[in-house]
Amino acid sequence: MQVSTESIKALRDKTGAGIMDCKRALQDTGGELGKAEDLLVAQGVAAAAKKASRTTNEGLVESYVHTGGRIGALVEVNCETDFVARTHEFKQLAHDLAMQIAAMAPLSVDCKDDSHTGVEKPEGACLMHQTYIKDPTKTIHDLVNEAVTSTGENVRVRRFTRYSLGE
Repeated sequence: MQVSTESIKALRDKTGAGIMDCKRALQDTGGELGKAEDLLVAQGVAAAAKKASRTTNEGLVESYVHTGGRIGALVEVNCETDFVARTHEFKQLAHDLAMQIAAMAPLSVDCKDDSHTGVEKPEGACLMHQTYIKDPTKTIHDLVNEAVTSTGENVRVRRFTRYSLGE
């Protein structure tokens, strides 16, 4: 099936996937954008799972201080290479994560990390399971998986700290 360049561009703009991946997804779904987007999301999750075992020794520490200076957050986000760590998209991801932490006050990065304690955490206590404040249709886990798909590298939120006056 022949796929139009406009369809490929539209799908690429929506998903951030590569041109050839968009073309294959559109061919596999008969040119339907919605189904092609779902297919790419499913492939992205699979790709993220494959890359999860790769080491992440590069990255950056990002800060966010809310207007008025009463709440702030620091987050360490890691990736595989310093090349990716210097990209605008990676820096934006780290900034969005710091903003999420300041706004939602999670207690840990992922509940899986704390499973050995046997203590049940309240809903929303784990950063990776929280709803993304800029797009309620996504979780932070989805946001990080999108970064894995667009960068082609493993991306991991290693740790964070949140500060609030009076707490």
